[in-house]
Amino acid sequence: MKKLLSFIILSTLVFSLSACTSDVEEKSLVGTYVGYSWKGESSGVLLEDASQKIETVLTLDDDGIITDAKMLFWKSSDGSWYTRQDGTSRISVDLSVDPVVATPGDDYASGTSMFTVDTHDKMSLYSVAVGADGTTALLIVEPVTRYQFEIKFASGYDYSTLISDITVDGTEEGFIPTVRTSSSGLVKPATWDELDSKNLLSISPFDHVMTDAGIFEGLSESSSIQDLLEAAGVTFVGGIPDELSNVYGRHSLGGWQGNYEAIEQFLIGKNVSEVTSLIDWSTEKWAGGVNDDNFFGIDLEAGATKTAQDSIDGIAGSSVRMSRESTSFQRALVAAGVITEEDVIKGRF
Repeated sequence: MKKLLSFIILSTLVFSLSACTSDVEEKSLVGTYVGYSWKGESSGVLLEDASQKIETVLTLDDDGIITDAKMLFWKSSDGSWYTRQDGTSRISVDLSVDPVVATPGDDYASGTSMFTVDTHDKMSLYSVAVGADGTTALLIVEPVTRYQFEIKFASGYDYSTLISDITVDGTEEGFIPTVRTSSSGLVKPATWDELDSKNLLSISPFDHVMTDAGIFEGLSESSSIQDLLEAAGVTFVGGIPDELSNVYGRHSLGGWQGNYEAIEQFLIGKNVSEVTSLIDWSTEKWAGGVNDDNFFGIDLEAGATKTAQDSIDGIAGSSVRMSRESTSFQRALVAAGVITEEDVIKGRF
């Protein structure tokens, strides 16, 4: 009897374990899952009260392969939401205006721009126009200082001049920093003297992002101004630029739209059992920035950083700071049941 009872109990356990194992194996991940990160979470702001948020939407097949991915950076303005990567722009230029340098530093004040720009975000923006008399105006938002650098070339200008020969410190006839498009630039000059001897492509080693991809790909400091303008869309005949109505776009990876599309393309085809974060948090300089509550970039160990960015190689195909994007991605995995909320590293927004 005892042997029979033991057999029954053992059989029941084996059946139960087999059933549990079968349930796990047969669980399908197919579906669409949404995750968020948002501005102010580290200080107690709730998602529904946030003015900025990143939304990740993942579509998975039975095996957890990502078949579609969308990442949207939402911002609220006057009660309405729009996406930061919406590249819709309205830009005009007045060729009679001479650009005037901005006042940098703590007492920042914008200078005078030739361009009137209405767009959601100026990241990686460029614009160029050529007047009937050959006067040419160029605007490039430099990614490290995040200033609009503008230059006007008079009729008869020698376009064989090299990029390396054009100043960026506000000197007349050089690139003039006229408007700060964001206060979060990696380089924050207190005075323009800090850019003395620099050129548009040498302000920082990270300026390589302008020539690694996009319309300026392949250019260098030894390229000519004609090379630069041709890349932006100007046509030259005999060294003279043709008249051109104002055209504009995004250089490098394409601004926010290009960066987020790069993340999406990186994710499609990946298995969520293998990719559970956009960032390798075992990297020492980033791991040291994660505190006991899993918030990144608030309490830092010596040598740690408060931004997860590696523009030399990129993270998940993108050159933007990635901790907040990774949080949104991870929370989509929480919704899918792949990881738990306790596994989520809450990035610096």
